[in-house]
Amino acid sequence: CLMRRASAFLLAAVLAVGLAACADPGASAAPQKNDAADACPQASVPLVDLDLVDDVRGATGGSTACLSSRAIEPVADDTAPQLPVTVTDSEGREVEITDVDRILPIDISGTIASTVFALGLGDQVVGRDSSTIFAGTEDLPVVTKTGHTLSAEAILELAPTVILTDTTIGPKEIRQQLRDAGITIVVISSDRRLDTTDELVTEIATALGVPSRGAALIEHLDADLADALSEISEVVPTEVDDRARMLFLYVRGNANIYYIFGEDSGADSLIDAVGGVDVAAEIGWEGMKPMTAEALVAARPDVLVMMTDGLESVDGIDGLIERIPAIAETPAGANRRVIDMADSEILSFGPRSADVIEAIARALYAPEPATAEPVK
Repeated sequence: CLMRRASAFLLAAVLAVGLAACADPGASAAPQKNDAADACPQASVPLVDLDLVDDVRGATGGSTACLSSRAIEPVADDTAPQLPVTVTDSEGREVEITDVDRILPIDISGTIASTVFALGLGDQVVGRDSSTIFAGTEDLPVVTKTGHTLSAEAILELAPTVILTDTTIGPKEIRQQLRDAGITIVVISSDRRLDTTDELVTEIATALGVPSRGAALIEHLDADLADALSEISEVVPTEVDDRARMLFLYVRGNANIYYIFGEDSGADSLIDAVGGVDVAAEIGWEGMKPMTAEALVAARPDVLVMMTDGLESVDGIDGLIERIPAIAETPAGANRRVIDMADSEILSFGPRSADVIEAIARALYAPEPATAEPVK
């Protein structure tokens, strides 16, 4: 729908500005925390078997949502690509794909790349964006040299036969420059939510000439998501008033960027999936908008959900409350209740959707013991 497309464009703008402000020009993406499986020991334990909090609304302290592994499991179907194939991309262009031997999947969240790997075509991937940080991509050249700005020179050096991208990364003039150089480019939909994963897989699988692999992957991902939602439902409080009131806060302290992500931002689907109450929706917050103190106080969240780098950019929970005093007036601030998750994972959706919501659910319902006392 129009609202979701507008939200996708705004998300791209917000993330691009924030990440560019944090970027070290020329730097490759560094591994983030929780790379090793033993860094997240709870991830392999069924949620109901963990030490669950008695009152999810009154829990205190920060917790990190983490994945047990960054590996992307390829689908069992190994049907060879059937080419050439002609598709109409999300910008309405008719594109013919004749060669998928050298694939360059790039977007702001690493979702397109993870989908290509999940389709079993990881060996044909020749480069990556700075958000693509999972097993098998470590040695791939990075083509986003500053924040999430594409480098035409770096891409041309890789000589890709097809680029899969979306409007979250650019600028669009670079895409046109690459088209003019004879490179096939397919622009995939930018709408990232739990309920658009099947469409995303279909778009990518169709463009790469592997529709049967796409169908197999969708079946697998749908089953994983259903299992995750079923597991989470067992620990969600029965009464709505007992459920955690959650708010997604996007922060880049060194760029003075503070946004609330509301309805149709993607963050709302995560909150819904873990059985939380999306308080941004309660106050009529649509898409992504600059945060206001009035909105924070009106929303009265019990839990703030953030990207790890964003929380670190304000020096943790103490720094967050110091920079945004209104947070101290909310239950989340009083209890220092913040859940953070790696930037490249939390809104990635795609093949890791089930793992992401399970990780957030663990951080919500069975957080590691808090070490800090709540603010008095």
